[in-house]
Amino acid sequence: MKEECLICKAPLEYLQEDLEMECAICHKKELSKTRCVAGHFVCNECHTQGIDSIFGLCLSETSKSPLEIIQKLMKLPFCHMHGPEHHIMVGAALLTAYKNAGGEIDLQKALLEIRNRGKSIPGGACGFWGACGAGISTGMFVSIITQSTPLKQEPFGLANRMTARSLNAIGEIGGPRCCKRDSFLSILQAIDFVEEQLGISMERSPIVCRFSAGNNQCIGSRCPFSPANT
Repeated sequence: MKEECLICKAPLEYLQEDLEMECAICHKKELSKTRCVAGHFVCNECHTQGIDSIFGLCLSETSKSPLEIIQKLMKLPFCHMHGPEHHIMVGAALLTAYKNAGGEIDLQKALLEIRNRGKSIPGGACGFWGACGAGISTGMFVSIITQSTPLKQEPFGLANRMTARSLNAIGEIGGPRCCKRDSFLSILQAIDFVEEQLGISMERSPIVCRFSAGNNQCIGSRCPFSPANT
């Protein structure tokens, strides 16, 4: 059985209305649209347990390629095929590569900020909000490096344009969701955007997806990162 439910591996189902559900791990109750067909629900907090391990990797990383960094993060034990951890990891990989490429930021402080912001984006935002968390993570990344606030002018515009650019790339491919594909697409847009707008040149690394065997909804050759297209 390919990975779906973290408890029993059964397929997930997505509801149209929120229901009060109890997390099968921590037993906290909250509203959600997502559970497995056997009824198990795992909250965002439990789904991202272990996320703080990204700090050690990112703070010691020397690569200027966020694509290389995100693939290392995806191999850490806490990371699942799909899940809200990607809403943090995309921004973390970009912040790390940006710092290594000459961007002037306090990386540790920035990583803490992307973790806190990313954790507020629930799983399933891609389908229910019309805004994939991986794409939003690129906007949060730009917001952090430009010190944007709701009252700023240029940083405000840059952060929103970054998110829009990532979401457009994700929307052009269409669904069903794949957190790996959407992360790669978003990062590619961010590499170009940051060089164009901020003059910092992060590096690209080749991407050939090695995760498709774990994705029940893989779109195959329609994915630009499919081995069939390389």
